[in-house]
Order: sequence, then structure tokens, then C-alpha cells
Amino acid sequence: MSITVLDGKRFAEMVIQGANHLSANAKMVDALNVFPVPDGDTGTNMNLSMTSGAKEVKNNVQEHIGKVGIALSRGLLMGARGNSGVILSQLFRGFSKAIEQKQTISAKEFALALEAGVTTAYKAVMKPVEGTILTVAKDAAKKGVQVAKNQEDIILLMEEVLKEARASLERTPDLLPVLKEVGVVDSGGKGLVIVYEGFLAVLKGEALPESPSVIDTMDDMVHAEHHKSVQGHINTEDIEFGYCTEFMVKLEGKRPFTEDDFRLDLSEYGDSLLVISDDQVAKIHVHTERPGEVLTYGQTYGSLISMKIENMRQQHTDIVGEAPKAPKETKPVSKEKKEYGVVTVSMGAGIGNLFRSIGANVVIEGGQTMNPSTEDIVKAVKEVHARKVIILPNNKNIIMAAEQAAELAEEDVLVIPSKTVPQGMSALLAFNPGEDLAGNEAGMNEAMQQVKTGQLTYAVRDTSIDGLEIETGDFMGISEGKIVLKDKDRVHAATALLENMLTDDDEILTILKGEDATQEDVEKLIEFVGKKFEDVEVEVHDGGQPLYPFIFAIE
Repeated sequence: MSITVLDGKRFAEMVIQGANHLSANAKMVDALNVFPVPDGDTGTNMNLSMTSGAKEVKNNVQEHIGKVGIALSRGLLMGARGNSGVILSQLFRGFSKAIEQKQTISAKEFALALEAGVTTAYKAVMKPVEGTILTVAKDAAKKGVQVAKNQEDIILLMEEVLKEARASLERTPDLLPVLKEVGVVDSGGKGLVIVYEGFLAVLKGEALPESPSVIDTMDDMVHAEHHKSVQGHINTEDIEFGYCTEFMVKLEGKRPFTEDDFRLDLSEYGDSLLVISDDQVAKIHVHTERPGEVLTYGQTYGSLISMKIENMRQQHTDIVGEAPKAPKETKPVSKEKKEYGVVTVSMGAGIGNLFRSIGANVVIEGGQTMNPSTEDIVKAVKEVHARKVIILPNNKNIIMAAEQAAELAEEDVLVIPSKTVPQGMSALLAFNPGEDLAGNEAGMNEAMQQVKTGQLTYAVRDTSIDGLEIETGDFMGISEGKIVLKDKDRVHAATALLENMLTDDDEILTILKGEDATQEDVEKLIEFVGKKFEDVEVEVHDGGQPLYPFIFAIE
């Protein structure tokens, strides 16, 4: 069997199989993460990102490979989560851009598209690090371009691309010392290899180990996990717009279509509005009280496809077990935008309330266990309803998705690259609504440097890092992103971390108590600080954050 021409339908099969194969192996990819913290891991983020791309492809299967590529790029872009997911989206964004005008592609064009993807991904990363998914993608693409000079069979080309990707993956520990120390290959690179395995299986007509199809169910899984963590903190009657309405319009030229006009008209029906379109279709998401009117409006532009309407009040009631109550009277949505708005990411209801109390307009529930997608952040930016929006990611694994959202948003958006909750709080306190974006960028970035962050969490896997032999279940003290100690006892680990971080120059210690910590634990920490660092003022807030019994902010 030989394939010398690749069309859109076969490429769509490749994408869907790559996504399913990645889904089946996501936990294995998670296990390769260097840090043993309970985080939104690489496999999880790449899986959710690739699934978003594959779902969009499934809705746009056609012979024209360029248009299938556009659908993949769009789905990946909006669904990208975490650094690994954003890089994956950029790889296929560049790939899709290279083929968007083509009905079919040859082996050489396929290889050049892979190379274009690598170029786009490297440009998207501020400081590219070798020994990561970037290196694996680069080496595989380079091999593909070389092979395509003398090889017209796309199957044989993909075999060589995958072979080189695997070889490059095995070399990653030689390029990134921390991988060698822990004894693993790069997790993002492994995820890409798995996607490529799915690609090759379709080209060869071979079956991979059976795995459930995730394209239709992943959104429900994401929403369910997210709802479990946050729905208990809101009341059903507080849901102003009760129907989550998603649909697509096949643009048929019934009337002139522009995203801006379409979005402005729909903004009168509710909030959380998102409109994405190309020449053929518009995809819409909106929370509204009048889904029927929204769909009727959409029909004025063309045929409706892929419609989904969910009663969010009923969903909320099912989750928290409360009796449904009458919705509040809806108020008209103001078209007038305020000057400034702030979007921040938070884990834990208490931390979310703290951010709101110091000026955040929209708090995205997320962080460690569920990194918000680019689409989640774009929606939050729109929800703020401001001309200028500042985003505080508060997690290093969310910064790239926030920056990608900033590029997509119509508003003037500034991302302050806060890596921790204390950094985000310090930056927000420095926000000055009387300053322009450049002035706030300087002031908020400077404020972040004035706070030290300590985090206490537990290990989810055995590892050896920086001379520490860590076992599953050990409590780990993390100072400024570096694991500095471990202990079997939670309070011992917390006090040791404070002793490691506090100095005579420090004045204020803020303790954010997590959901697993007790009041007795807090009192022991206060007593310890009072004896050891009597000049340090201690503030305690019930952050309610999962996975991290304590987060410390030291100023």
C-alpha cells in the first residue's frame, strides 16, 4: 500500500485517532512529569487540548485538507491548556497555515507543513528550552523534510518522522539535566510521539490498542470535574442567565456576516458570549434566558448545526442537591464598557473571594488540577466588559494560555505573568486604575518581585530531585518554585519551610489555609512564628484551596 496524496478526510481520521490514542495514554504521560506535585499535568493538558482540536475537525470533515487544517487549528487554539497544550496548538497552527489553500498535499508538502509548525511554535515561546516537545517536533520535522526529497510515499515518510521523534525523545535527558536526574524522558515530547503514532496507524490502516472515543465526551468530563470543585460555592438563584447555549451556523450568504456585528447583536441576549468564525461557519457560545431567540437570530445567517442547550440551574441543582428556586429577574446587559477590568485565576473559594475583595472582576476557578483553556480565558475577558483587561494567571502553566487569549481578544489585554497566588495578589494590590496599561505593567511586575511564595503540598509519585529522595505521600516544601524539603508530617514540613524562607528583613507573613489543613495546624504555625520570628506580623485567610494545605506569602 502506498499513499502519495493526502486529502482532508484521511487527515481528519489521523487527527481523531491521534487524539484518542493520546487520551488512552494521558495518565502515562502525566507520570513522566518531573515535579511530583498534584498538578494539571502534561498528559491531561495535551489530551484536553488535542481533543478540542479533534472535536472541531469531526464537525468539519471534508475533502479539502486545508479547511480541515483550519478547523484543527481553531479547535486547538481555543481548547489549549497549559504550556504543553499551547505549544501543541502552535505546532498545528503553523502546520495548518502552510496547507490552508491546498485541496490535497504531497509527502513533500506534508513535511514542509511540519517544519512550518515548528517555526510557529518556537516563535510563540519566549525562551525555548531544548530537551522538550519543541526539540522532538523540530528533529522529527527536519527528518521529514530530508526524507521527502527522495520519498513520495506519505506512509514511509510518516514512519521516518515517527522514528526520529522517538529517537529525539530518548535524547531529551541529555539536553535537559533535570530529566536525567529523575530518570525520565520529556512528557510533552512523549505526548507528541503518541499523537504521531495515531497518525501513522491511520495511514497504514492498522489498529492501535482499543481506547474509548473521547471526542464527544471530553467536554462533559471537563465540565463535571470543574463543577464538582466550584458549584457548592454558588446558589442556584444567583445564576442570572440559565441556559448554556452552543451552536454553529453554516454561513449561506442570507445576509452579510461580520463577527463584530453578530457579537454585538447577541450581547443583548446574555453573557459569557464567544463567537468564532471563518468563511463557512460561525461557532457561538452564550449564556442566556432566551435560547430560542438566540437560535432564531442565528438562522437569519444560515442553517443551524451542532446545537446544544443545557439548563445550568438544573445542572447546579443536580450537583449540590438543592431544590430549584425561581431565577432572579434578568437585567438588560449594558453595552457601555468600563475602562478597566481584571481577570484572575484562583483555586479555592476563599482565595477567589480574596481576589474579588481586592479588585478582581472575574475569577476563573482553576489552577493546579484543571488549567483553564484559552477559550475559558477569552470568555472571562469578554465577561469583564471593559476596554482594557489585565489577566493574572497565578500559575506558570497558565501564562502561555493567557497570552494566547490576549492575542485573540478584541480588547486591549495585558498579561501580568504571575506564577503564584501570592504574586497575583501582590500585583493586584499595585493596580492603579488611573495609570495606562504600560504604567500598570511596570508597577504590577515590580510588586510581584517584593513577595516570596512558599507552598506545601504532597508527592503523587516517587522521585529523586535536587538530592531529595521523595516518596509518594511525602509532604514537600516548595520555596519560589523549588522543592527544598520533605517530611512525613504536615506541620513539621510547614514549619521547616517557614524557617527556610523567613529572614530578619521580613515583616508580614500571610498564611492561606487549604481545605486539608486544620485550625490546630494553623495555631501551631502561628506559635512557631511568634517564637522564632517575633517581629513578623501574621495574617491568616481560609483559602480553601485543594492539594496545597498551606500557601505562604512573605513580604
